[in-house]
Amino acid sequence: MLILSRKVNEKIMIGEDISISIIEIQGDHIRLGVDAPKTVKVFRQEVFDAIKAQNKAASQSPPVFPDLNLRVTREPL
Repeated sequence: MLILSRKVNEKIMIGEDISISIIEIQGDHIRLGVDAPKTVKVFRQEVFDAIKAQNKAASQSPPVFPDLNLRVTREPL
């Protein structure tokens, strides 16, 4: 893990197209700004973990198919 020190209004660059800005520091809370292409998904860790858990649960449960109550009738020839 790389550990960096930054002050308010300073940035950290990840590659050429992602930047993390320090917006505000209040006590033990830090507000960050993330500037990334729309193709890059950015989540808080707890949200990311919840998404992974939901995806895993969905992949392990049997599929549920709705009862469409379709009745096929044939006309006599």
